[in-house]
Amino acid sequence: MSAVEDTRPTHLAGHYAPVPDEIDVVDLPVEGALPPELDGRYVRNGPNPLPGADPGHWFRGHGMLHGVRLSAGRATWYRNRWVRTGALAGRRFLTWRGVDLTAVPANTHVIEHGGRLLALVEQGLPHEVDRDLGTIGPCDFGGRLRTAMTAHPKTDPETGELHFYGYSPVPPYLTYHRLSAAGELVVSRRVKVRRPTLMHDAAITARHVVWLDLPLTFSLRRMATGFPFGWDESYAARLGVMRHDDPTATVRWFEIDPCYVFHVGTAHEDETGRIVLDAARYGAADMAAAWSGRARRTRSGVAGADPAGESAALGVARMHRWTLDPATGAVTEAPLHDRPVEFPTLDPDRVGRAARYRYAVTSTARANAVVRLDLATGDATAHELGPDVKAGEAVFVPSARPGRDEDEGWLLTITTRADGTASRLLVLDAGDVTRQVAAVTLPRGVPTGFHGSWLPEPAVG
Repeated sequence: MSAVEDTRPTHLAGHYAPVPDEIDVVDLPVEGALPPELDGRYVRNGPNPLPGADPGHWFRGHGMLHGVRLSAGRATWYRNRWVRTGALAGRRFLTWRGVDLTAVPANTHVIEHGGRLLALVEQGLPHEVDRDLGTIGPCDFGGRLRTAMTAHPKTDPETGELHFYGYSPVPPYLTYHRLSAAGELVVSRRVKVRRPTLMHDAAITARHVVWLDLPLTFSLRRMATGFPFGWDESYAARLGVMRHDDPTATVRWFEIDPCYVFHVGTAHEDETGRIVLDAARYGAADMAAAWSGRARRTRSGVAGADPAGESAALGVARMHRWTLDPATGAVTEAPLHDRPVEFPTLDPDRVGRAARYRYAVTSTARANAVVRLDLATGDATAHELGPDVKAGEAVFVPSARPGRDEDEGWLLTITTRADGTASRLLVLDAGDVTRQVAAVTLPRGVPTGFHGSWLPEPAVG
C-alpha cells in the first residue's frame, strides 16, 4: 500500500495493523548473544481484532498474546494466540440480565500469580491461559471475585501478595481486593469515591494503596456516542492514601493540580512517613483538548486516545513526582524529567519501595527510544531507535546474582517498524540501555500492544 494513501483507520494500519491468524515458528534468528540466564518466556498482550473487523477504537480489539521462548542462549519458538473470551465468541458485555464480565477483550496485560497465568483487561474478569498461550477460561478465584479486575495489579515483593481493584460505572464505583501469595482472594472492600472515573492504574507502598481519582469521568451520554470517558474540568484531581493492612482504614485524600495518569512508576514511604509517588503525567490542557466532547475527531476516534504517546495531542506525558504528608495534609509536586515518556517500569523487587531507576518508552513521530531515568542524578540515557521503529513497554528482568545492583539485569521489548512490516525482541543491558545485548528476529510484524511479563521457567524438583 506504499504507492497509495493508506485509508485504513489509524488503529488498523502501520504498526497497529492486526495480524490475521495464529502461527508457531521455531528456531528464531538471533543477533548477538542471548544471556543463558534468560530461561523462560516473554509474553506480551495487545489488541488484535478478527480479520475484517473494526472495533472502532484501539482499546477495543480482542486480546492477542505474543510469546517468545528463550532457553540456553536460543530463541526456540514464537507463537501468538487470541485470548478466547466471551467477546471473541460474539457475546455482548451489556445484556438484559446485566453485565457479562467474561465478554471482554482481555487485551491489556498478562501476569503470573499463584500458579496462574492471567490475561487482564480492566472492565472484566481475568482469563487464565496456559504457558503455551492456550486459553483455559475466565477466573473468579472460586467465585469470590464479583467485580472487574484492573489490568495493573501490584505484587508486593516481600509478602508475595497481589493488590488489585475493580472500578465500575455503577455503584460500587471502586472495590479493593487482595490475593495471597498462593492466589486465594482474601480481602475485598469497597472504597468510597465521588463518581466513576477511568482509574487505569494505582500504586502500593509497603503499607498503603495510593488511589488516582482523576478527571476522566464516565457518562452515559458519551457511551451512547463512542468512548464513555471524557475530560471533566469540574472534577477535582486527587490522590488517596489507604492502609491496606487495615480492613477498616479510611482513605486520606490529597487534592493535586489537574492532570491524568495512565501508568505509575512506583510509590514508597520515606523515612518521615510521607508517601512519594511517581508516574507518567499528562497535563490538564492536553487532556482537555484530547478527551473532551469538543475534541477534534481523527481516523482512530478521539484525538489522542493513545497511551503510548503516538498522537500529537497526547505525546507529552513526563515523569512527575508527588509527595504526600499524612501528618500535615501537605502536597508537593514537581517534574522529574522533561523527556516525553510512557509505560514506566522498574525492578520488580523495588515495587512499593524506594527505587533509583525507571525505564520507559519515548514514541513520537520524530523520536522512538527505550529510556533509562536515574532519579538520583536526574540523568536520562536512551537506546535510540530512530523515527521508523516503535518500541513497546520495556520489561525489567533482574539478574539472579546474589547482592546484585538495582539496575543489574536486562530489558525486554518488542519493536516494530512504523509500517508494520517487521518486529524484533530486543534484549538491552538495563545498566546501560545504549548497549544492545541481543535481538531476536520475529517471523512477522507484531502490532503495537500494551503490557507484558517475563515468565521464568519453574524450578525443577
